[in-house]
Amino acid sequence: MFLVTTLRNGDRRAGTTRLAHGAGSPFAFVYGLLGAFALATVGCAGSESPNKFVADATAKTDSLGASAASAASVATDDFGRPLPIDATFAARIVSLNPAATELLFTIGASDRLVGRSAWDEYPNAATQIPSAGDGIRPNVEAVLALKPTLVILYAAAENRTAAEALERAGVKTMSIRVDGIAQFMKFTEQLGIAVGLQYRARAVRDSVTRTLDAVRRVTRDAAVVRAVWPVWQSPVMVIGHGSYLDELLEIAGGKNIFSDLESPSPQVSIEEIARRNPDVIIAGSDSQIKMRAAPAWKSVAAVRKARWITDRPDITGRPSVVLGMAAVMLARALHPELATALPPV
Repeated sequence: MFLVTTLRNGDRRAGTTRLAHGAGSPFAFVYGLLGAFALATVGCAGSESPNKFVADATAKTDSLGASAASAASVATDDFGRPLPIDATFAARIVSLNPAATELLFTIGASDRLVGRSAWDEYPNAATQIPSAGDGIRPNVEAVLALKPTLVILYAAAENRTAAEALERAGVKTMSIRVDGIAQFMKFTEQLGIAVGLQYRARAVRDSVTRTLDAVRRVTRDAAVVRAVWPVWQSPVMVIGHGSYLDELLEIAGGKNIFSDLESPSPQVSIEEIARRNPDVIIAGSDSQIKMRAAPAWKSVAAVRKARWITDRPDITGRPSVVLGMAAVMLARALHPELATALPPV
């Protein structure tokens, strides 16, 4: 079964392709990190039961045997600390990593969550979990007040001090940086082991993989659509090769015109965007309004011709269980002629 069930068809209005109907969330964790790190820097979850995707798992033992435990016993997180090898620390979890929070709901471990970051908005039910504040440079006292046995952090350099403080307080931590598709796949299995739900986590991982592979097969022979994906306006920052969004564009039959830049979010000039001459621009509705109003952006042919794809950051804004959905959305927007051949939505 594809892990893509609620995506609706895009539409085209006045030269604009929408990735899906409805207004996207104004906040995207990954975009927030890009801005916070640089300036100071896709299956579905939704509000439906995550167990829809792993229903069979409820009748099976969530154990992959000694081999998985043995492999995990020597594994470390991105700060070099040993990863949990079983669910010993999983009774009370504070997740300060939106991808982890969404994944915990998807594999049926939301009942372990006692806290989240203020940025964790997906699925909708996550907003009912008490907020511990920011996910970058978190307030350690606020986190400890929730009495966690396990805290999941995004492995940004700014979070190392918090991870050390939590460990000194006797709280187990997992600090994982998930910036690419392969990292998400690896993290899914690591988190499954940490909460004792390996089978379910593997089912989710495999389902997302199947969806991505299906999109890749459909778009493999399609004409490549060259795209630029601005994520910040001043200074202008775009998606580069180091981002999972660059990977999704390629899977969906597109080509990121800045894939030659290794940074996930390099700073570039509008003049360079104009010189590289993308076929389309991927941007949120508010960004499109600002770009159309700015005289400098008129040097870009795609702006003058209104060749837009409207981003849905609630779907594309994080490398999580919605990666498959994001790939289908992008493929439909880039290649509407292939809509019927893409995975059903």
